[in-house]
Amino acid sequence: MNISIRGEKEIKKLKGNMIWRVLVISAASLIIALNIKSFVRTAGLIPGGATGLSLLIQEIVFVFMGIRIPFTAINLVINAIPVYIGFRYIGKRFTLLSCWVIFLTSILTDIVPYHPITQDYLLISVFGGMINGLAISMCLLMDATSGGTDFISIFLSEKRGIDSFHTILLVNGVILTIAGLVFSWNKALYSIIFQMTSTIVIKSLYHKYQQATLFIVTNKPQEVCDTISRISNHGSTILQGEGSYENCERSVVYSVVSAGEAGRVISAVYKVDPAAFANVLKTERVIGRFYQRPAE
Repeated sequence: MNISIRGEKEIKKLKGNMIWRVLVISAASLIIALNIKSFVRTAGLIPGGATGLSLLIQEIVFVFMGIRIPFTAINLVINAIPVYIGFRYIGKRFTLLSCWVIFLTSILTDIVPYHPITQDYLLISVFGGMINGLAISMCLLMDATSGGTDFISIFLSEKRGIDSFHTILLVNGVILTIAGLVFSWNKALYSIIFQMTSTIVIKSLYHKYQQATLFIVTNKPQEVCDTISRISNHGSTILQGEGSYENCERSVVYSVVSAGEAGRVISAVYKVDPAAFANVLKTERVIGRFYQRPAE
């Protein structure tokens, strides 16, 4: 009976979690669409990734052929290959949620009315980039993406251990170069400001693929190691040292965890050993086997 009740509670919790994720990514889709129709369209910016490429193709066809192709049609076609990569290599639930973001964003971008807020291109680039970064971070925190290069970035980071920043930067550079050649270099340069601002916001809010190094001085090294393993699924190394003030033996636990988990790990460590001393460092690069929680 107790097992049955516990199972029902788990199912309800999973359903509630899924409903919450869908609501958040739906709100993010609306924010992205509003941002495109209020900021991006006003300044004629070309954001990076699939969205930027879709807008670029849409504008080129309109300017040279006088045909306004729906954003939805272009965006769905461009995202076909990234979605395949998601299903094949990343995770089915992750990709399904991302497909919902792509589809809803595309539809909303076509139906939301154009509503400019300001004509100042610099303000548009900065604040539009901040809003874009916030919306994309909302998707990433719910284990979804806004599509396009996000799939490729996560695939390279999670499955190949490659820093994808330069690859994505190169793709966006090609898109912006084409935009500058076809339309205006001013718009291309403002688009770079938009993209940089968006990237800064994402890196500030989303830490899954960033790492933190922990040095913890403790008298309970094994308990600390067990705590780190339980929370982050990462191993640790116990180093033996000597305290210079009291000339007594001390143990130092060394570990590398995901930056997003570092706070929870340290809080749990202090519950195990309130006298522990912890130093948390930003990790530039990890070489070797490093566990990443897989996308669902």
